[in-house]
Amino acid sequence: MPSSPDDAPARGRRGRRPGQSETRQAILDAARARFAADGFTATTIRKIAADAGVDASLVIQFFKSKDELFGAVLSVPPAALERMTDAWGGPVDGLGERVARAFLSVWEQDPEASGPLLAMLRGAIAQEQAAAQLRDFIEARLMRGVHAHLRDDHDTRLRVGLAAAMLMGIIVARCVVRVPTIADEDLDAIVATTSGALQTLLVP
Repeated sequence: MPSSPDDAPARGRRGRRPGQSETRQAILDAARARFAADGFTATTIRKIAADAGVDASLVIQFFKSKDELFGAVLSVPPAALERMTDAWGGPVDGLGERVARAFLSVWEQDPEASGPLLAMLRGAIAQEQAAAQLRDFIEARLMRGVHAHLRDDHDTRLRVGLAAAMLMGIIVARCVVRVPTIADEDLDAIVATTSGALQTLLVP
């Protein structure tokens, strides 16, 4: 996915660090600190590049997008992030089901992605900064997709926030707290039961 205009490449001020592995690590370190300080939405490729002392174009060369860079910070594979984005493709009918399945399955059916995400989720329960970072990331992904169906206004942001809260609540109940009625239920049944509410929120 291409970077946003706010993340457009800027000319480096301090030059590139020698060696690809050192440069990549410097970008990751800068991104981790910046995401923690500013949250997902307010962080830009330009800011991360400035913190790392490299060109913004070099950040894009390594990580392609802010989403992929955030995934790398969490050690989440790009394919897992793409599944959440791809859920918005296709007809409006069935959107709630596709979004529910894409988001929930990343946590439950992809061991490579679920480990880092669950670790962050458990940290979010205990630490407000981690909670805000994870919430910001999920809402930003939902907002990106919902723009095709709704205006970017207060009502839309409220709907997206409620959808994000619903998805995160299900994940916490199934994977962290393990509420028996919810944790023991088949994922298909959870998706079928929640998809109608998500459909109403995301495509009113």
